[in-house]
Amino acid sequence: MKQDLRDWILQALTALQAGGSLPAGDLPDFVVERTKNRGHGDFATNAALLLAKAAGAKPRDLAATIAAALPPREGVARVDIAGPGFINIVLDGAAYTAQLRTLLAQGTAYGRNDSGRGRRVQIEFVSANPTGPLHVGHGRGAAVGDSLARVLDANGWAVTREFYYNDAGAQITNLALSVQARCKGIEPDHPAWPADGYRGDYILDVARDYMAGATVHADGQDVSGTADGDDLEAIRRFAVAWLRREQDLDLRAFGVVFDVYFLESSLYRDGKVEATVRDLIAAGHTYEHEGALWLKTTDFGDDKDRVMRKGDGSYTYFVPDVAYHVDKWRRGFERVINEQGADHHSTITRVRAGLQALDAGIPKGWPEYVLHQMVTVMRGGEEVKLSKRAGSYVTVRDLIDEVGRDATRYFLIARKTDSQLVFDIDLARAQTNDNPVFYIQYAHARVCSVRRQLAERGIAWDRDNGLARLDRLVETHEQLLLVELSRYPEVVEAAATNLDPQLLAHYLREVATAFHAWYNSHHFIVEDADVRDARLGLAEGTRQVLFNGLDLLGLSAPETM
Repeated sequence: MKQDLRDWILQALTALQAGGSLPAGDLPDFVVERTKNRGHGDFATNAALLLAKAAGAKPRDLAATIAAALPPREGVARVDIAGPGFINIVLDGAAYTAQLRTLLAQGTAYGRNDSGRGRRVQIEFVSANPTGPLHVGHGRGAAVGDSLARVLDANGWAVTREFYYNDAGAQITNLALSVQARCKGIEPDHPAWPADGYRGDYILDVARDYMAGATVHADGQDVSGTADGDDLEAIRRFAVAWLRREQDLDLRAFGVVFDVYFLESSLYRDGKVEATVRDLIAAGHTYEHEGALWLKTTDFGDDKDRVMRKGDGSYTYFVPDVAYHVDKWRRGFERVINEQGADHHSTITRVRAGLQALDAGIPKGWPEYVLHQMVTVMRGGEEVKLSKRAGSYVTVRDLIDEVGRDATRYFLIARKTDSQLVFDIDLARAQTNDNPVFYIQYAHARVCSVRRQLAERGIAWDRDNGLARLDRLVETHEQLLLVELSRYPEVVEAAATNLDPQLLAHYLREVATAFHAWYNSHHFIVEDADVRDARLGLAEGTRQVLFNGLDLLGLSAPETM
């Protein structure tokens, strides 16, 4: 509706330019927004405020001129001038019932648009080290990243989901040493336990499978244990494969599937790290100091230069990240969005600096980042800190086992990513209206229950009659619900524009609130066939919006609860 109204206003502005009332040239990027108070109208635009200076007119006077130039339009009751020069647009009921007809006609396509025009975007998320089960922070990244992918797809982008495995470096060595210790019967409290070893019970599970000669399948390959407790390299390969498989099983249980799994080790194996370093040296943005190779990141906004290659010849952690993003760029992604924990904040400037230093045509601000804050898990008013299996943190599987996939995903999405999140297990398990995911899904199930009631009574919904008699939706609760349903396409677009799926989570709760208020106040299956069919049409429209929105968040839409 916003875009249609903006196009309508553009018609008036173009006509005024043609008539000389407005100067020729590009028009400013004015907005059409829903008013916070419907007493001021349904929508408002700032077009007159932005054009007044160029037109040599007072904003209120220009607003009146624009309003007079607006062509007649069905669904608009009146246009008012407010404040310093805002143009307020008041719609009549026909505008919202027309939107309901569009909703019912489009079905699952309602809310989808083609603003992405098929352009390629890669979303990298989770990207956990294969050293243990996925923790709740990874879960938040998975829920947010997967929802972003779904929302961008709904906005016409060609989305690739990618998982980057940090399978090289000291943490993998510590993993192998931990498994080796367990293979030899050494326990975490023994003096011979590796200083930085992993202590969770899963390490014992890996060691048992390795010594039993088990075979694990990960990323298209089979890796078998050799039962040789002295072969650290064989233990490393098996442990990484074992944990990659476990992480993949956790993600599938969470409803998350990736298109691409990328190994950090491949950057070294294929010479891409060394090639990136050579290119940076050739570009003239490096220097040697105290036996180390430095990148002049201060040339690109960093607070100090950074070491790339240490004196012992090893690379610092951001160098393979730069090489990895060069690889992404060469794969042709116009946009790359990295969903990561807030602890990655310090790497953003360094990675972007490295990419800019290469002078390879990579735009500033590429890649984009969405950073999520930490999650605190509560039960019975107390923080839950440990998982028996992981030993030091709460895992994603713990939450799924406790409250189910839908509640886990919703709760991890339902706040802005830059806000810390409290995951209340008791609330997530509650089958009450205080639980937002239950409240939303219950609204969908209630509509489905109306369908069953119709069947039980031998009554059929006359869809055509309902669509023809939507003018019978005159109750206040019905009018409020119509307005909410009309907002859905705007929310889908805003969630993609702002890379913020919690906007959709919050919106669905508002739809559920409007629906439950209507459901509790009015009967749907009434004697008057026109009213009945119109109300059933509104109920079906509500069900469709809830279904579509839940799907974009990766949640189910149950028909019974």
